[in-house]
Amino acid sequence: MSAEPLDRIAAALERISPPPHAAPDFASAGAFVWHPDPDRLVPVAKVNRIDVGLLIGIDRSRNTLLANTEQFARGHPANNALLWGARGMGKSSLVKAIHGKLSVDHPGLKLVEIQREDLASIGRCLNLLRGREERFILFCDDLSFSHDDAHYKSLKAVLDGGIEGRPDNVVLYATSNRRHLMPRDMIENERSSAINPSEAVEEKVSLSDRFGLWLGFHPCDQDEYLAMIRGYCDAYGVAIDDETLRAEAIEWQATRGSRSGRVAWQYFTDLAGRSGVTL
Repeated sequence: MSAEPLDRIAAALERISPPPHAAPDFASAGAFVWHPDPDRLVPVAKVNRIDVGLLIGIDRSRNTLLANTEQFARGHPANNALLWGARGMGKSSLVKAIHGKLSVDHPGLKLVEIQREDLASIGRCLNLLRGREERFILFCDDLSFSHDDAHYKSLKAVLDGGIEGRPDNVVLYATSNRRHLMPRDMIENERSSAINPSEAVEEKVSLSDRFGLWLGFHPCDQDEYLAMIRGYCDAYGVAIDDETLRAEAIEWQATRGSRSGRVAWQYFTDLAGRSGVTL
């Protein structure tokens, strides 16, 4: 076969499976998003986050994660963290807020977001981060698994297993509404249908054991809910008296059927818009 057909075949294969992109200029941004096929880290010009001081009602989780992240930013060992619990209570906001706070004094601390559906490629992502001088928080938001989902095996190997394991300059923070990352009925089904029920369940729930920190987030009470909104008003300069704020905020949460940090922010967004304040 002549060289020309071989060149065309090689070019076609190259288009089908292009080589991975080189590691980006990590000094160009503080946060990146991982995209596979082709593998690349895309810089984020502006991270969507709020100041850590505006996160109310989660003091214990905030202080614990802040201390863990700060020792990691200083080059010391730190634990992977699983932030689990009630929806809308600031789990992902806390991760982004803590990174924003610490990156001021530790510019080498980078945030890398990986989507749950891309976990199969997490090993390739870590290969781009391994051995770098920077420190990386690998962040997976809304992590959970279904009964036929094998992504958890990829994550298990990275967290605590395998020959290479997790790089010293990477820590994994994940958020989930579930403490064991899967529905209770899925665990019960494993117990009832597996040949060896205890082994089947252990394989599934052992993933959450690989997180050194379990930080629980629980529904807020009404006083905390109102304090969140007042904190937003003070921070962004929205003027409203306490009586009006209380009446409107309680009516807002009643129409939503729930009370959380997310609902508080949604009400405040509406209030800021009516007040002509740009967020």
